[in-house]
Amino acid sequence: MAGWIEWFKTHLHWFVFIILEIASLVMLFRFSSYHHSVWATHTNALAGKILEWESNMHSYLQLRQINEQLTYENLVLQYNNQLLREELAALKHDTTYVEMLMQEHLASLNVIPAKVVSNSVREKDNIITLDKGLVDGVRTEMGVVSGTGVVGIIYEVSNHYSLVLPVLNSHSNISVRLRGSEHFGSLKWKGGSVLDAYIDGIPLHARFRVGDIVETSGFSSVFPEGIFVGKVSEVFTSQDGLSFELKVRLSVDLATIRDVNIIDNPQKEEIDSLRASVVK
Repeated sequence: MAGWIEWFKTHLHWFVFIILEIASLVMLFRFSSYHHSVWATHTNALAGKILEWESNMHSYLQLRQINEQLTYENLVLQYNNQLLREELAALKHDTTYVEMLMQEHLASLNVIPAKVVSNSVREKDNIITLDKGLVDGVRTEMGVVSGTGVVGIIYEVSNHYSLVLPVLNSHSNISVRLRGSEHFGSLKWKGGSVLDAYIDGIPLHARFRVGDIVETSGFSSVFPEGIFVGKVSEVFTSQDGLSFELKVRLSVDLATIRDVNIIDNPQKEEIDSLRASVVK
């Protein structure tokens, strides 16, 4: 104890100095209008910067939810666009009927939002892993889309994860058509560019041009018709000379995909059952 007292006596002048400095600063900023305004300005600026950081952090944390919502909304817009193209041509400006049809179709469009856990684009047979599985309602042979178009098809599912056979896989075979026509074919990837795939089997009498839109045909129970796939970028004649082969610039960049929607078609089981009975 005596040592502490001696140390305190030795350094007493420093404590007195600090106390006097604090007191002088308080009196300066309290009784001097100029210094008070300077202090207030700096403290307000600091408080504003802290609030700005807080706001930016909150916005960043909300980005995931916002991105999921935008992905779903883009899918619904594509679906709505296809329905309108089909129905408006047959309707006689009956807006009530249009709304009724829209509600019926949207009610059958069940989607499961999912995140990409892992992805590959440089292999011959690329695979995408999603963070949703059996417990989330995911089953094999469900279509997977993003906000900009087709991604692939679910081919294997565990309780909490699922594997997607993407367009960028040599075994991928998705039925597509040229928008505004009845000509359809199979979309296949030949390797190389992650943005290009091909359609074969388009007849020579088909009328189309570079830039035409390619979309899902609706000829399977996996994808509804009218989901955007890409645009025709080049046209070739097949090796046998009996049809066209189209090069398609894909609408989805699978190298950067993060958020997707899995399409759950409630009628899929019934449709597949009917097709199976016909094959038998």
